[in-house]
Amino acid sequence: MKSEYDMKKAKRGAVVTPVGKTRITIYLDDAILAAFRERAEAEGRGYQTLINEALSAALAENNAPVTIGTLRKVLREELHAA
Repeated sequence: MKSEYDMKKAKRGAVVTPVGKTRITIYLDDAILAAFRERAEAEGRGYQTLINEALSAALAENNAPVTIGTLRKVLREELHAA
């Protein structure tokens, strides 16, 4: 060990900051949290990972692009109704 260390450029905090994830505090209903913990235990995965996947899936459903097949189906339904 050195007798003295230069700490002029030292920073507090984590040595490696995680990329692409942010730590937050969130309030969830007890029943929701319990359900995710049960599923996580049954699958052998983390409950936070399951919550993250569920939120990602919900966002993907709402932002899904309109495909040609979907557009054709809607047009057929509308033209048939007219």
